[in-house]
Amino acid sequence: MHEWALAEAVIKTASQIAEKEGLDNVSEVNIRLGELQQVDIEIFKFALSQLKAPKLEKAQFNIRRDEAKLRCRVCSYEWTFSSVELDEEAREAVHFVPEIAHAFMKCPQCGSPDFEVVSGRGVWIESVKGVKRHG
Repeated sequence: MHEWALAEAVIKTASQIAEKEGLDNVSEVNIRLGELQQVDIEIFKFALSQLKAPKLEKAQFNIRRDEAKLRCRVCSYEWTFSSVELDEEAREAVHFVPEIAHAFMKCPQCGSPDFEVVSGRGVWIESVKGVKRHG
């Protein structure tokens, strides 16, 4: 269900951007998807295809995954989310609430739970391309 809610938000936002930019038909929507969101790309793409608004009916949705990088605030060590071993329950918790990652992960270098997410959080619409309306 998480994927459907995100897809609905993307459709709504892309439609608003198209309206603001004066686009009649959108041909392309470029989306950056943070790894920490742990979105199932296939379900997300399917949801986008099913929820298309009229101006987005012919739009191609290009999705780029943004790797999650973490940095320890104690020792400055950097690592990636994909390198962390988490059980299914922990992955599910982080999927729904990425901010909870601190409860399940520690710095692989010094063991501190005090780290920051440098990249790989959230969902961004990078661009909306299409045909400008005449007049």
